[in-house]
Amino acid sequence: MNSNKFRFSIVYKLNSKLFFRLFVIFLALNLFILASFSVSLVIQGEHKINRVLDEFVESGLPNEESWLNATGYNITEIMSKPSGLSLPFNSDKNNPKSGARSFSFSQSSYNYEFEHENKTYRISIDYSLVITLFKRILQILIIFQLVILIGSIFSGANLIRRTLQPIADLAEVTHSLSTGRTFSTDEMEMLADKLDEINAAKLDTRISIDETQDELKSIAAAINGMLDRIHESYRSQIRFVSDASHELRTPISVIQGYANLLDRWGKDDEKTLQESIKAIKEESANMKGLIEQLLFLARGDSNTMTLQLEELDLSELAMEVFNETKMIDEGHEYKSQFEQVTILADKALIKQALRILIDNAIKYTEPGGTIKLAVREKDENVVIDVQDDGIGIPAEEIALVFERFYRADQSRSRSTGGTGLGLSIAKWIVERHGGHLEVLSRVGIGTKISIVIPKVSAGGRN
Repeated sequence: MNSNKFRFSIVYKLNSKLFFRLFVIFLALNLFILASFSVSLVIQGEHKINRVLDEFVESGLPNEESWLNATGYNITEIMSKPSGLSLPFNSDKNNPKSGARSFSFSQSSYNYEFEHENKTYRISIDYSLVITLFKRILQILIIFQLVILIGSIFSGANLIRRTLQPIADLAEVTHSLSTGRTFSTDEMEMLADKLDEINAAKLDTRISIDETQDELKSIAAAINGMLDRIHESYRSQIRFVSDASHELRTPISVIQGYANLLDRWGKDDEKTLQESIKAIKEESANMKGLIEQLLFLARGDSNTMTLQLEELDLSELAMEVFNETKMIDEGHEYKSQFEQVTILADKALIKQALRILIDNAIKYTEPGGTIKLAVREKDENVVIDVQDDGIGIPAEEIALVFERFYRADQSRSRSTGGTGLGLSIAKWIVERHGGHLEVLSRVGIGTKISIVIPKVSAGGRN
């Protein structure tokens, strides 16, 4: 019974959508044919009228026997002024080609009326035979389309039932499971087969169910959620591997190049030897830092990293990072403004995020520039500001700076030693604490990145 209800509701909705889609297609096709036919009649009529008018301009009115009942058209003198559609660019009334056009549905004719020597004439193109033939063809086409539409109701329903049969069987078995009934080996194998059939579908396939049993809604939600996670995980993995390979290619190429240089003749040249050793050490350090960052993000993506929550004074932590930074970097001026704020968070991770932001400020601020660190409360949040007067970030790139391997300043990426992963790591840390990052930046003026965390963080509630 549950399976029948499932089939009826889903099959009815999908079949109705297919029916109306096919109906709209046929309707649009008929309108297109009708419009094309009308345009062709107008073009044909204009062509024939122009030929008649050309003869009229050259020879004047012919004798009555030759033009009153000419083949394909008829010319008559009328007592009224020309009526119908007049083209705006033909304003010369003395020109017979500046007349008015109209269509007579009762006589199935295309008419052209014009004035000549204070008399009004009408040229009529007879389309009765053509229109009658077109009506017959259109009637046959509509009957054929109606037959297809009626047939699609039954054929579409059968096709949808066959397509949805695995899900219907799964719903029936799942409902039986919920009643606590004992299953045989064959029934459990059938359930596994149905799951295999669904999992074999494309990753972008989803189940759409609006009104049906609660058991089926749960199944659909679970399957869709699973497919969403698999699809997103697959895309993230492909992108991650591609970006990581690209980033590792440069230092490996540099190390390989210097190794080949040493192997050829650099062992006997002390200057080349020292240069090669220095370059290899630097690139090895870059690779080590990149791999550590990749491992951090990999652990974060797999949810294997747990927060070590503790109650900490954020102003003390910020002061600690502030003093460490001043000690190792003497090329910039540092300012601070701290409010005493206590928060429940992972001290090591918050410190890492703060160091990432300060490191970015150092990289993109010219020597002698100012970097300011501030801690404050705002409503129900705690805010840590890292502000600099460096090169700034273009407005169109602000939304991209937290993407992995993205660098706002591509030209300086190698010289600054950045991998494009720092801000991604900082973003993960802050979001893991239930907060977010805010960026305010203008090119040539500077950048302010703020860590905003609730006083009772999401990490603390978990």
